Amino acid sequence: MILWRAYQKVLATHPWKVQIITAGSLMGIGDIISQQLIEKRGLEKHHVRRTLTMAFLGCGFVGPVIGGWYRVLDRLIPGNTKMDALKKMAVDQGAFAPCFLGCLLPLIGTLDGLSVKDNWARLQRDYPDALITNYYIWPPVQLANFYLIPLAYRLAFVQCVAVTWNTYLSWKSHRS
Repeated sequence: MILWRAYQKVLATHPWKVQIITAGSLMGIGDIISQQLIEKRGLEKHHVRRTLTMAFLGCGFVGPVIGGWYRVLDRLIPGNTKMDALKKMAVDQGAFAPCFLGCLLPLIGTLDGLSVKDNWARLQRDYPDALITNYYIWPPVQLANFYLIPLAYRLAFVQCVAVTWNTYLSWKSHRS
């Protein structure tokens, strides 16, 4: 309870910074989970650079883009009714999610040092499955997010759920 109040206080005074740091931290945690629990690398074979890359993407891309998107979406579709939430989810999943994923995966590849050719091949290999998996997870989460969660907490809520998603994306984008 004390941590929640502290988070709310810092979020109220520095919303953008807190959202970005939260996104970066949770992207990094997703990569650690991927490497340790799914790939079973062990601490001696953990790719620290990869974890830092995912955390950097969370701070530099995911947090700012999604946080900004939620503000834009709230202006495009104002309101908090069930129908408003359904409209927001439809726009989010129909327009934003495919574009966002289509940008995120090549960014991961670029930061991993892939050539343009290899990055394109990885995108063609991973994007369809990642997008389909997105549609299994995110529509109900986003519906709850847009209906139940105040705008200031949406990115944090999504990023908490996204620890699982980030684990999947890290595994998906780093498998051989």
